[in-house]
Amino acid sequence: MAVLKVIEVLAQSDKSWEEAAQQAVTQASKSVHGIKSIYIKEMEATVENNRIVNYRINGKVSFLIDGS
Repeated sequence: MAVLKVIEVLAQSDKSWEEAAQQAVTQASKSVHGIKSIYIKEMEATVENNRIVNYRINGKVSFLIDGS
């Protein structure tokens, strides 16, 4: 039986929410392995001069626990 652990991460991108999610996975994979999914809990954007300048996500990354 596989056992997963979930961590909550924040990430941002100046291009898209999808890129922010990919950044979260890419950075998390530097310290954890066996990532299986990311659940996007919240999306937010910052605006300057009526334009979105940063896309932010709050996500939950799930990964296998060693030995599972």
